[in-house]
Amino acid sequence: MLYATGTQIQPLLDRFKRKYPFIKVEMPRAASIDVTRKVIEEYAAGLHQVDAYELSSYGLVVPRDQKLLQPFLSPELANFEASAIEPGSHWVSARESYLGIGYNTQKISARAAPKTYQDLLDPKWKGKMAISSLSVTAANWVGTMIVTPGLGLDFVRKLGAQQIRPYRVTARAVANLMISGEVALSPTTYLSHVEASRAAGAPLAWIAPGPVPVTDTSVAVAAKAPHPHAAMLFVDFLLSKEAQLMYRDLGYFSSRTDMAGDAPKLQKLVLENRPTYIQDYEQWTRLVQDIFVRGQGGGR
Repeated sequence: MLYATGTQIQPLLDRFKRKYPFIKVEMPRAASIDVTRKVIEEYAAGLHQVDAYELSSYGLVVPRDQKLLQPFLSPELANFEASAIEPGSHWVSARESYLGIGYNTQKISARAAPKTYQDLLDPKWKGKMAISSLSVTAANWVGTMIVTPGLGLDFVRKLGAQQIRPYRVTARAVANLMISGEVALSPTTYLSHVEASRAAGAPLAWIAPGPVPVTDTSVAVAAKAPHPHAAMLFVDFLLSKEAQLMYRDLGYFSSRTDMAGDAPKLQKLVLENRPTYIQDYEQWTRLVQDIFVRGQGGGR
């Protein structure tokens, strides 16, 4: 029994089933927050049916803290960057994307585009930027600036004076607005979205302005998995180079060191690995609302 969020995993699941036809896989899907609530309620009721997760790291933090995950070892871990492995070995990043600056290349030239977080304070960008103000994307964007040396809360407040338009839609939807030309520039743009759109001919480009937050989907094992050996076989498969290359074909990146040349050189921040992440996340979410939503007279 696998709990997952999206349809992206289906091609990998099909490959896994072909490799191990003696394993039957069930996979109900739901949003991360709903999966987290579901497994907490199940364990409280004494129902232990989930074996493994393919879930965002932020969705795994609370189950870990409530001891609903078990640490694991895999021979594949030797091929992964340390930052991709949760400090207690409760999960490993299976696919990644990175949040940076996206822009419409028909409206902004590569030479004129902002290259750093500090460049976003240039008066020429005032009123010309937009962000996705939803949950994790916006919170981790603000959190990255808060924890980056030389930026911090004062910088975030200055950026709030740039009249950035907050859209209560996903970062993918904001990227679509950049493609249509309604938005020229967004500092909450995922590289995977830009790459997928560029491959289809869209006029988008992406810049890492400094440290960038990793938005990932990780693999984890339930604390009382009824089929732990099948779960670990699945973990080993998702972390294998074969599966990681399949994720890459879907537009995601890997932290496998033997695929390092496949992804851009970035200063990556895995904010979910911070021991205070839950408290930090709540604070950053409030800052998004205070500075970029209510501070702009409301969202769109």
